[in-house]
Amino acid sequence: MSKGRGSGALAVVCLSGGLDSCVTLAEALTRHREVAALHLSYGQRTEERERRAFEEICDHYGITRRLRATQPALGAIGGSALTDPSLEVPDASAGSSAIPVTYVPFRNAQILALGCAWAEAIGAEAVYLGAVEEDSSGYPDCREDFFSAFQRVVDEGTRPETRIEIRTPLLHRTKGEIVRRGLELAAPLHLSWSCYSESEEACGVCESCRLRLKGFAEAGAVDPIPYRKSSG
Repeated sequence: MSKGRGSGALAVVCLSGGLDSCVTLAEALTRHREVAALHLSYGQRTEERERRAFEEICDHYGITRRLRATQPALGAIGGSALTDPSLEVPDASAGSSAIPVTYVPFRNAQILALGCAWAEAIGAEAVYLGAVEEDSSGYPDCREDFFSAFQRVVDEGTRPETRIEIRTPLLHRTKGEIVRRGLELAAPLHLSWSCYSESEEACGVCESCRLRLKGFAEAGAVDPIPYRKSSG
């Protein structure tokens, strides 16, 4: 069961609409009286489906303060299978390099920059991001060192009286632990969307789907979203 709203001041939550960001929002709501939700569209393959997940999760929690931002430059830059239609989204079983082709160059820096700018403007005390280091597919902008460095940038680059803390409550959790925490908090996991390539039924074979399915299996739970293919 959800433990209700926390007593902390306003916080900004970066909400992609995926599993991790959904649970991160649920975590933030245990610590803060009010949250503001930020969603970034950057030309990703499942842009419309992710936006729908964002809206439905916000509706579920009654979050009215929402910022829907766009960053078309990330799509124009390319270099990722999530934004470049000429690059195929690989199956997780196919194996990948240390940094897979699904990595969007410096994306989390873009999201955090917007989140911190908005937080400063509205007087929020924290910016939450649902990054996961262990199950991050090797993305360099999902590491603790990256967030520590970005915190220093925020401290140096905002008004002297501004105090914004970057918080990544899931950073050192496994996907199974994340799913269990989401169920404990009654997070609307059925409204979240993680698939890299499909918007009607999740493909079940991309890296994001495999990690999500692995998490539900480890938690002893059934993923409530529809899948086109099983993980087997």
